[in-house]
Amino acid sequence: MPESLEIAVESFDKSFTQQEPIPEVGIARAIEIMRGGRLHRYNVNQGETSETTTLENKFANYLGVDYCLACASGGYAMLTALRAFGLWAGESVLTNALTLSPVPGAIHAAGGKAVLVETTDQLVLDLDDLHRKLGETSSRLLLISHMRGHIVDMDALLTILDRHGASLIEDCAHTMGAFWGGRPSGTFGIAACFSTQTYKHINSGEGGFLTSNDRDLMARAVILSGSYMLYDQHTAGPAPEAYADIRLDTPNCSGRMDNLRAAILLPQLSCLDDRVCRWNERYHAIESELGNVDGLKMPLRPPQEQFVGSSIQFLVPGISTSQANALLATCKKRGVDLKWFGAVEPRGYTSHYSSWRYLSTQTLPQTDRVLHGLFDMRIPLTFSIDDCHLVGRIIRESFNVSLSL
Repeated sequence: MPESLEIAVESFDKSFTQQEPIPEVGIARAIEIMRGGRLHRYNVNQGETSETTTLENKFANYLGVDYCLACASGGYAMLTALRAFGLWAGESVLTNALTLSPVPGAIHAAGGKAVLVETTDQLVLDLDDLHRKLGETSSRLLLISHMRGHIVDMDALLTILDRHGASLIEDCAHTMGAFWGGRPSGTFGIAACFSTQTYKHINSGEGGFLTSNDRDLMARAVILSGSYMLYDQHTAGPAPEAYADIRLDTPNCSGRMDNLRAAILLPQLSCLDDRVCRWNERYHAIESELGNVDGLKMPLRPPQEQFVGSSIQFLVPGISTSQANALLATCKKRGVDLKWFGAVEPRGYTSHYSSWRYLSTQTLPQTDRVLHGLFDMRIPLTFSIDDCHLVGRIIRESFNVSLSL
């Protein structure tokens, strides 16, 4: 028998960017629409309802809200929500320091000034810092990003906003299908924005929704989206009388969803709740491999939060840059694609707020500390439960090796 035996090292060979296929019924309907040539949402025969209109009504019903507008992207939905709210040029809008760049980008594009709020080690908005900055800025608006599906205490948040007379717009790109206290994410503010970009919970490549119970905000949004004078076709929008003045006072800034994307989204909306269950099974499988690793901290999920585990995050307080890079490299070598928010340079979708140089310089020491130790990973539904246990083991083993360097 040889004096030493080489121990096999597990590796992973599936793609972290591979999505599930579009349901066959959606593919068939998309082909039917292409053959008919009527891709534009307003290009319908007398008495017909466009695919996009049907989708808007179904999503409004799913969420339990009055109005829904299907958009070309989640970013466009945020921009339109801000403009429809009536944002003033140069007005301060509070938002998370931990988010993705389209959120402050939408504020900047709408003419506002993004004021960043500190992040806690639970990866949610720091409510004490929010309270302080609402007082300092007298801002009328918080655009909250439920970043990577982590939901702050919404009851406490609404109390603070009410105290300051401020409104709320929710960015629910990562919380479609999630709840706080039994209430759907996206129903707490004056408006909410959702994404159907390819890595989100339903996939049309690009796309999004703007939802609201506010009649005038939604009437402005419909005109902004490029409805011309066809607003009466928006059955998930306000009644025609809401547009009497708004239709003439609001510019057309086209960003509509088309019937082709709506066709492939409709069957996915029907299976969203099932997807949420499947994502959470995979999340918990990875979490079970990481939960008791010394030096690695998993964010707590409060009992009021019914989240969607389409990605997973963990913190390594005090990790050095060399150790972080070693962890990334070791995981990558074994087939696991981790992201790190502490990198100096932005990579792919991941960036530090200091990279958004169109914003004013802001000092956020607590967020800096959190971001330096924050790692993130997408969980595709194309992974099996066994795959997720394997991925978790690889991260755990790579972590132990990297931290010993």
